[in-house]
Formats: sequence, structure tokens, C-alpha cells
Amino acid sequence: MTQTPPALALGPDLDPDGAAYHALLGLTLVHWEEGLARLACIAGDAHRNRSGIIHGGLILSMIDQAAGYAGLWCSVPGNVRKAVTLDLDCRFTGQVKGGRLIAEGKVAQRGRNIFFCRTEVFDEAGQMVAFGASTHRWRAGSETHEGQPA
Repeated sequence: MTQTPPALALGPDLDPDGAAYHALLGLTLVHWEEGLARLACIAGDAHRNRSGIIHGGLILSMIDQAAGYAGLWCSVPGNVRKAVTLDLDCRFTGQVKGGRLIAEGKVAQRGRNIFFCRTEVFDEAGQMVAFGASTHRWRAGSETHEGQPA
């Protein structure tokens, strides 16, 4: 029997968007500060591919989401910042059969409209299972830390 893992959302203060995609995959934003974001996922049956390991698409999604959030921290409560991913790559360094995964995204460099990130994904034993790099462009009004009203 395949079960969808429960969303572990910590509430609207940490994930102001209430992103439906996060709920679908079971992602939780567990830490968020300027230039850094950590996402967690309890990977289970619903995330496995036909070979019985966690699908790379979940891990790639975690890389994309953690990196995006790293560049979207907002200094004004209630305001938001938005961006689009321009480029994303991933290298898988191990396999995972399940358990808690953590993706840590960090802003490596930022310009006026674009930011670059590096992200690593770890299994529950702390072993790196993937890493990636990405390029993102802020949407209009999201270039500053203050963001804009939701």
C-alpha cells in the first residue's frame, strides 16, 4: 500500500506561501534566514521509483525549492518575495530508500535581478546524496529584502 507522507508544515510564519507543491511532496521549510534555507521531507513509498529508491525528481525538487527560498527571505513580516528558476543542475552522489531528507540551499552570489545558489541534500545519517547549483531571477518588486505585500 502506497501512502503519501504527511506534510510537516511548521505554520504560516515559516512558509508564508502555504505552497501546495510542498504539501504534495511532503516538504517542510524548517529553517529560513537571509541567504539560507533548509527543507525537510520524510521520504516514503510515495516517493520511490520502480527500483525501490527515492526518485531523483523529489531530490531535484528539494534542491530547486531550497535554493529558491534561500534567495527569497523577506525582512518585513507579511510581505513576500518571488522568483523564477532560470537554470538548475544536480549531481546524485548516493541512493536513498527512505527516511528524512534535508536540503540546504545557500545563496552563493547575488546581483540586481539574479541570484545564484548551491544546494546539498543529506539523508538522515547525514550523508550527502546530491548537490546542485541554480540560477534564479527575482520577479518585479522582489529584488529587495523588504519584498512586497502578499
